[in-house]
Amino acid sequence: MSATNAHRLGANEAPPAIISSFLGKQLSELLDHIECADTEELFAMSGKQGMKLDIPEIPELLIDNTDRNRTSPFAFTGNRFEFRAVGSEANCASAMIALNTAVAEALTSFKQRVDALIAAGQDKTTAIINVVRDDIKTCKPIHFDGNGYSDEWVAEAARRGLDVETSCPLIFDRYLDADTIRMFESQNVMNAKELAARNEVKWETYTKKIQIEARVMGDLSMNHIIPIATQYQSQLAKNVLNMYEIFSKEEADELTARNKKIIKEIATRSQAIETGVERLVETRKVANRIESIRERAIAYHDTVEPIMTDIRYEIDKLEMIVSDECWTLPKYRELLFIR
Repeated sequence: MSATNAHRLGANEAPPAIISSFLGKQLSELLDHIECADTEELFAMSGKQGMKLDIPEIPELLIDNTDRNRTSPFAFTGNRFEFRAVGSEANCASAMIALNTAVAEALTSFKQRVDALIAAGQDKTTAIINVVRDDIKTCKPIHFDGNGYSDEWVAEAARRGLDVETSCPLIFDRYLDADTIRMFESQNVMNAKELAARNEVKWETYTKKIQIEARVMGDLSMNHIIPIATQYQSQLAKNVLNMYEIFSKEEADELTARNKKIIKEIATRSQAIETGVERLVETRKVANRIESIRERAIAYHDTVEPIMTDIRYEIDKLEMIVSDECWTLPKYRELLFIR
């Protein structure tokens, strides 16, 4: 999660905002069977090409034996898991630190629990299966094979107790949860102070990026967008005046109605942009006076970004009505299709 990745996170572009794991039909059936079957029985199941599992052997999971759910951030694809949630500008090492630490903690916990059951008198196979069953039940909330971008999944994930937060500064708080700190410390990867220090950098980086974006938006709005719109507005106004010199008032009223409407819309939206930029500057000043790095980042997310969104809305509307010849910045269609 980052200031730049927030623009696409969960918006029909990898990765989805909610972390879940897609297992596919074959592996899902295997886990369900292990959870429900008797410990001593032979496991037999059929996937797309068939599979048999004779405990305690590890089954042969056929490569690409799933439909490769492209909306899942953590998908099993036959012989591996694909983690698809690294940020657009992130170094994958950061994600690997968290993933590898989590795997190490899970394996350590697995062995400790198996050893405890063996010490209590269970044979090794039975102990392993019982612990596996516990883990299958524990991990069920993140098991999701559907569309990771759907609104229905957001509601279902919340019902399951998964993290559905979309505020970047608040998401960073997860690094300082008691469970997270315990995980990193138990594996001697990072301690609480190191995690807190990294979070300070994350919050400060987020704030600076939004601050830069806000200042650039203010500059573009006042020195490019409004002058461009005003120039086009003046051309239309001149055209309206010329029409009244050529035609009668009744004819001119009819022929200039569209241009008058555009002139008014440009004036209204330009005023909204100018007012928005003034609000943006004042809101940014208020946020900058906040001492806490975390609270400042939250303020930028909650108060500065919404104003930027409002300004962008007005600019996008102007882009649709101002002539291409006057509009000096690339329009969206020009970004999508090279002329």
